[in-house]
Amino acid sequence: MGPVLTANITVHIIWYGTWPKAQKRIIREFINSISATSAQSPSVSGWWKTVQLYTDQTGSNISRTVRLGEEKNDRLLSHGKKLTRLSVQSVIKAAVTAKTKPLPISPKSGLYLLLTADDVYVQDFCQNVCGFHYFTYPSIVGYTLPYAWIGNSGKFCPGVCAYPFAVPDYIPGLKPMKSPNGNVGIDGMISVIAHEISELASNPLINAWYAGQDPVFPVEIADLCEGIYGTGGGGSYTGQMLNDRDGATYNMHGIRRRFLVQWVWNHVVNYCTGPNALD
Repeated sequence: MGPVLTANITVHIIWYGTWPKAQKRIIREFINSISATSAQSPSVSGWWKTVQLYTDQTGSNISRTVRLGEEKNDRLLSHGKKLTRLSVQSVIKAAVTAKTKPLPISPKSGLYLLLTADDVYVQDFCQNVCGFHYFTYPSIVGYTLPYAWIGNSGKFCPGVCAYPFAVPDYIPGLKPMKSPNGNVGIDGMISVIAHEISELASNPLINAWYAGQDPVFPVEIADLCEGIYGTGGGGSYTGQMLNDRDGATYNMHGIRRRFLVQWVWNHVVNYCTGPNALD
């Protein structure tokens, strides 16, 4: 019965720690690709079409328009190199209440992404958590804002959070795949960013689209398809993906770049779908 994001969505980014320009460019292009109609098929905007199928109780669909908003750099690690789930909210508060160039406050259409550099550790990172989303508490931030945290796993646990571009130590003989943008940590982050944005859009206040009896640990539209990137995916098999001439693995096109993004649950047909489906 809760809201979904039916108004045009603006994604505001907090870059926490040291972020090279080249890494920022890859992430910005992914977000800009969500609504880009010019990309060749299969495309990121084709992937978003499944997310758009979700409606609120009035029958209004999630917005087709997702755009990049303002950005804030927190290079000096205002809350240290180790963050808890609560201190993540304090970082967001610092960004929206900053004296110079604060991030705009838009509870109805704004999403806030806290992206941490590869030397920043966040509570539960690598232990089955590569990112999470929730909403800020007015008691901490002053407003209820849907937000997500996603970390760069390149140094800590690429085999967990950047699979299949890195493989876990416990699977001997499995070869990692070549990442499409030449950066294992960032290419791994893209799918987690997509995962969290799709769930923020369909379940921003944790009272709209989720499965299971427990809203404290909801199973959401991307959770149901974790690890599935193509037709036939499931279990430990990623499904059929695409290979570029340079040997890189991807499954959809952005404006100029290629990305590997997990599929999401399609509640109309009751299975995971994506733009690179073969059927």
